[in-house]
Amino acid sequence: MKKEIKITPYLYLIPSFLIFAVFLFYPFVKTVYLSLFMTNKMGQAKIFVGLQNYMDLLSSESFRNSLKVTLIFVVIVVFGGMLLGLIAAVLCNKAFPGIRVFSTAYALPMAIASSSAAMIFQIMLHPAVGIVNKLLGLDINWLNDPHTALYCVAILTAWLNSGINFLYFSAGLGNIDETIYERASVDGANGVQQFFSLTLPGLSPIMFYTVVVNIIQAFQSFGQIKILTEGGPNESTNVIVYSIYRDAFFNYRFGSASAQSVILFIIIMLVTLVMFRIEKKGVNY
Repeated sequence: MKKEIKITPYLYLIPSFLIFAVFLFYPFVKTVYLSLFMTNKMGQAKIFVGLQNYMDLLSSESFRNSLKVTLIFVVIVVFGGMLLGLIAAVLCNKAFPGIRVFSTAYALPMAIASSSAAMIFQIMLHPAVGIVNKLLGLDINWLNDPHTALYCVAILTAWLNSGINFLYFSAGLGNIDETIYERASVDGANGVQQFFSLTLPGLSPIMFYTVVVNIIQAFQSFGQIKILTEGGPNESTNVIVYSIYRDAFFNYRFGSASAQSVILFIIIMLVTLVMFRIEKKGVNY
């Protein structure tokens, strides 16, 4: 007897697939298509060049610099944001007076727009009136110095990401059984030993998820770079996302910008796949 196929459940998926098709699948296919062409200033494909856009990028010193800058930026943002979130979560894991105030303060960065935070950060780092130079007694133009600009933008981004990381780690800490700490204390384990032997292994599933999410977010950071440095000075903060924006909307090289977008997609996909391979060996459920 043949089983009757029920169509009704699939009909509920049609609105979602239509939204994905319009805002995700079609733009992706169009980006791959444009990456194979030279375009006019309106972004219309005119001359088929095949993989020439990709070859030009890989032989370009500016693009190789963007890859290097992006790698440094992502490493600082991911490790900095996760470290800040983890420390804050551990500090708020115990009940004490004012815990709600501290928890709200630590989670606050996730509610601040990157553009607003960048404007505040810009004033703080101003060489003449900025509070950072005043407190440290220095005279450094932080955002116009190629040696410090990237680190300033990365630290701001890490702080912005620390709020959501704090919530992730707080949820993970709440799922760890408190009795294991009691047994460890009875066995003579101190706080540091408990943290590395119990807390970190217990957080490994949420930590894996947080690493993947933070890597993807770091690769896509744009607003703070646009406001603070615009890719400068001397392309020291010219991450791939900003390079795509500059090539498309300033130089009108939509083919090159599309090729960079495809390369960025491939990089993020490969990093994500590697992380999922590592997850099978390093995550304890």
